[in-house]
Amino acid sequence: MLKHSLRWLTGLGAAGALIVASAAPAVAAPTIEPYFQDATLAIGATPTIRGLFLYADEQTVLSDVSVRYDYRSLADKLTVTPADGQECTAPEPGVLVCAEPSDVTLYEMPPLGSGIYRNGAKRVNLGLTEDAQLGDSGDVAVSFQAAGGRRGSYTSRVRVGEGVDLTGGPFTTLSAKPGGKFSVPLVVANAGDTVINGFVAVFDLSYSIRTKDRFSNCRYADDHLVSCQFDVDIPVGTGLATALNLELAKDTYAPSNQSGYAQFMTTADFEDLTRVLAAVGARAGTPGSGPKLTLAEAPASVRQADQTDVGPAYDYTGWTIKTTGKNGTDLAAIGATLKGTAGAVVTATVGFRNNGPATLDGTNADYEAATHTAVELPPGTTAVEVPDTCQLRQGTRTYQCASEMLLVAGQSYTTKFRLRIDRVIPNARGAVQVNAPCQCPAGGSFEDDIKPANDRATIVVNAAQGGGQGDGDGGGGGGGGGSLPITGAPTSLIAGIGALLLVTGAGCYLLARRHGGRFVA
Repeated sequence: MLKHSLRWLTGLGAAGALIVASAAPAVAAPTIEPYFQDATLAIGATPTIRGLFLYADEQTVLSDVSVRYDYRSLADKLTVTPADGQECTAPEPGVLVCAEPSDVTLYEMPPLGSGIYRNGAKRVNLGLTEDAQLGDSGDVAVSFQAAGGRRGSYTSRVRVGEGVDLTGGPFTTLSAKPGGKFSVPLVVANAGDTVINGFVAVFDLSYSIRTKDRFSNCRYADDHLVSCQFDVDIPVGTGLATALNLELAKDTYAPSNQSGYAQFMTTADFEDLTRVLAAVGARAGTPGSGPKLTLAEAPASVRQADQTDVGPAYDYTGWTIKTTGKNGTDLAAIGATLKGTAGAVVTATVGFRNNGPATLDGTNADYEAATHTAVELPPGTTAVEVPDTCQLRQGTRTYQCASEMLLVAGQSYTTKFRLRIDRVIPNARGAVQVNAPCQCPAGGSFEDDIKPANDRATIVVNAAQGGGQGDGDGGGGGGGGGSLPITGAPTSLIAGIGALLLVTGAGCYLLARRHGGRFVA
């Protein structure tokens, strides 16, 4: 499937980029929510590919999955055909039913502990017939069913609009030091043969790139720029430009390269991407209260028709900021002190803390952790509950645990091991080692720790005083840190979908294209 940038989810948590106004309580059984993105299609354009995404609040496997597309409201205007070679039938005009060739496993989305699990069904092509006319619109009701009575549905909107072609300006490289300010060009042009009536720039910026500006036509998550909307025309063959004033956070790792991208999309395409948010009381960031961010002078216009970008191969621009100077990171291991009697089960809260001064940003397209931690069990104990992010090294008593991709300076990242004390050994010692070696595709661990002497801590187990049965949580260990999970269903789960859509619809689109991946909005 598509590869992900996930800068916003990794750095801010899904609840940061899109503020959830309400949430339903969590439920015990897995809740599965389907989502099929809205689409604006242009007459005469290449069909648009869409896929049904399935989200859950815990990992689950779906068997015997079939997906039904009911587009009878647009039966004479819309075509829905298989895109990935799946077996499909048309039981009646305006209905397509496709069977998934294998089980569908829903995996947890990064960052670790996000509480959102996702996978997708095989995709379909959405096209228009010769009878489609500008302004037509209708619904596509997409439903799935699986073994065990699992089912769900989502109704998506399809509109017929004008085809336009947005294109971004050239890439730019500049330099700045941690805490330094800089300015980047934001350039967009009309490469088609139709006037573009308004557009939106959606930003995919490294965690360290911030802004103090608060333009009223832009949205923000804290000091991070999310998007800007422009209600201006771009005549055929012309372009518009402005400058964005940005800065690097003081905790930016240096030397390093920080990157930023902006994808340009039509107003209708942006509505297709984000309409789900309004339905669940979430919003795409917080609007600014200052003046408008303006481009070149252009007359205000009334939007005449919905428009969609039919040539999205170059609808983005980007910047590389070479971070100068030296600003490193110290990751310090966190151990635990446990007490209990034989047979007691105690909890070891272990991990590490980023002592700074720099945040460690390992965000990438392959879900690689920024570092790994090895947890060696003390003798006389057995692990009865282990975090999902940890795996036992074959032939050892040591677990290897993957961290998140972004490790913020000043935060602790801990996890819990439930240990049974099989026999009490005075001062039984295990160990926690951060930056542990890992045979991982991207290298696995952080190798430039500025204070390696504190990379190791102990897990000590002793008998409980007074013959107690253990303290339940075992004591020791630091506080939690890292991502903000979105849990519960259905409201908060769907709001989490909205959060994912904003980044996977824009930032991941850019990253997938840069890395040769394919993207399904």
